[in-house]
Amino acid sequence: MKQTITKLYQYNYWANHLILAKAAQVTEAQFTTPTGFSAGSLRRTLVHTLGAEYIWRSRCQLGVSPSAMLQEADFPTLASITSRWQEEETAMLAYVESLTDDDLGQTIAYTNISGTTSYETQLGDILHHLALHGMQHRSEMAAILTSYGQSPGDIDFIVFLRRTSS
Repeated sequence: MKQTITKLYQYNYWANHLILAKAAQVTEAQFTTPTGFSAGSLRRTLVHTLGAEYIWRSRCQLGVSPSAMLQEADFPTLASITSRWQEEETAMLAYVESLTDDDLGQTIAYTNISGTTSYETQLGDILHHLALHGMQHRSEMAAILTSYGQSPGDIDFIVFLRRTSS
């Protein structure tokens, strides 16, 4: 199970880098214009996805349930998002690397961001959820970027495996 989680997170960040590289090619108006996708603009979707990674890592690694999502206003530029995401990527990959198969079976207790509802979920399931959540929003961002003439190309897992295997 640990090997699968590790590979999923390596894929996660490989695909994020493709999205971020293409996001650097859009205009400011394109970056901030609302879209018909679930999180809104490209910037808002990036911040939402980053925020989800931060919240879930905080819950799982630190035992802290943050009380709010990251705010779009705190990330006015792609550079500010990319910088914060690099920090989160480094922290998440180190955390995932530290885990054992036994750790992945442990139950994590946490609350929602408003602190009103408590949950318990196995760590391995949370980490799978987070990777799949990122995949959903990367797909939306890929569609947004493609509509702006900046397709990130093929972001399939199998392509990641082919491009990164030795």
